Amino acid sequence: MFITPAFAQTATGSAPGGSEFLIQLLPFVLIFVIMWFLILRPQQKRAKEHREMIKNVRRGDTIVTSGGLIGKVSKVTDDAEVQVEIADNVRVRLARGMIAEVRTKGEPVKTEAP
Repeated sequence: MFITPAFAQTATGSAPGGSEFLIQLLPFVLIFVIMWFLILRPQQKRAKEHREMIKNVRRGDTIVTSGGLIGKVSKVTDDAEVQVEIADNVRVRLARGMIAEVRTKGEPVKTEAP
C-alpha cells in the first residue's frame, strides 16, 4: 500500500548500478575502440614507416624537406644529420627529422677496397 511502483521496480535484490553501469559504459568503450582503429593505429604505422625511411637515407637520394626544399643527399655525416646539395655547389646540413619524403633512391654505399 505504501510502496510506490518506482521503489518496487528497483528493489530486485541486486546491487544498485551493477549491470546498468556496464551497459552505460559500453558506448564509451566502443567509441574508444573505433577511434583506436581509425585514428591512432594508422598514425602509429605512418610514424614507424617515416622512422624507417629516415634511417635508410643514403648518399645520392633525392629528398624533400619538411620546408619544401628538394635536394640530393651528398654526405651522411652521422645519425642526426645529413648534408644536402640544394643547388650547384650549395650544400646545407639538415637534421634527419626534417626529411619529409625520399623521392628517388641513390647509388649504393661504396665499400673501401683493402
